[in-house]
Amino acid sequence: MLRYAPLGLGLMTILFAHAAAAQGKPDTLPESTSTPPVELKITKQDGKAVCSPAELRLPANSNVTLNIISQSDSPVMLTSTNQFENDQVLHHDGDLAHAASGDGYTVKQNGKGVLKLRTLAAGEQEYGCASVNNQKEVFRGKLILSPPSG
Repeated sequence: MLRYAPLGLGLMTILFAHAAAAQGKPDTLPESTSTPPVELKITKQDGKAVCSPAELRLPANSNVTLNIISQSDSPVMLTSTNQFENDQVLHHDGDLAHAASGDGYTVKQNGKGVLKLRTLAAGEQEYGCASVNNQKEVFRGKLILSPPSG
């Protein structure tokens, strides 16, 4: 009976590895892999969270690292439609937590974190940040994804 145990164990390993690889991460190669990290700073002005830069420019269809630094005295929700969904995020670390809604990240008060993601196709869309204590006052910036140069 134990004669077939290694075969079964090997088959299970292959199946689990295949299932783990099929979690929805991008399966195409990025157009650019050598993009320097981009800093995204969060501050608070007049009780409202403000993200900087207001125009966040990133290469499209590329692996990008965002270094997020919050100087807000309350947690802040960072959002961008489709860009921060699980299938676009390669890794997150530090004082970041994925939002239950699936379309953003909560940054702890005065927190720092790293968000590695695969950017969407070229185009423009809104990104925003809002203090969890004042969600009616949303800062709206522009995420500009342009074709990588070179």
